[in-house]
Amino acid sequence: MRRKKEIFKPFSGNVMQEITKKQGEVKGMEFVQIKCPGCGADVSTRDEVCEYCGKPVIIRNFTSVASMSMPELNRYVGSYKKEIENNGENDAVNKSIAMCYLKLKQYQMAGKYFQKAMEDNFNDSENYFYAAVCLLEGKKAFLTTRTVIQQMETYLGDAISIENKGVYYYFLAYIKYDYYKRKCFRTTPDYVACIRQAVQCGLSRMDAEQLFDILGVTMPQEISI
Repeated sequence: MRRKKEIFKPFSGNVMQEITKKQGEVKGMEFVQIKCPGCGADVSTRDEVCEYCGKPVIIRNFTSVASMSMPELNRYVGSYKKEIENNGENDAVNKSIAMCYLKLKQYQMAGKYFQKAMEDNFNDSENYFYAAVCLLEGKKAFLTTRTVIQQMETYLGDAISIENKGVYYYFLAYIKYDYYKRKCFRTTPDYVACIRQAVQCGLSRMDAEQLFDILGVTMPQEISI
């Protein structure tokens, strides 16, 4: 019997419509002036690093906060919140706050700010990816409820709808293995198919290791690449 080809598709139908609706707004997005959270100098949300102190201005990925101390992270959060209070909501600032909370393992607060960032920028696939990370709250997928697992799958499906990144499929593979496979639940595609898709989309060993550093759990040997 010929095996049916597995098809990856988004888990929710609304995101792509919202992306199209928001696309013009995102393309015309203006950068705003803020104070550097590191030294207080006048900088812009366009800047990656402050030209005066060399610290990150906007946190665009987890690597930027990986080596920050708790006092420094708290200082960044306070600075960003003051900017929002003075200048209104901003997706880049909200994402930065979320990244700081994620590093602090304050998962509910991190999830709240990733949600805020989603509302202002439907084009950023990472907001959905990291929102899924927050739902695990540092626990194994095996210990998570079915409702939470389904929400994570929805977020990852939305992220994949926006951008095909290997790490998104690999995170999905972890869920498919640690929750579905270990509990003997049926799921399509299975974790093996998700790993294969992740590799096809350029997943590296470093990407895989970093994912589990962010999740705060041990990588199962069965999905090691």
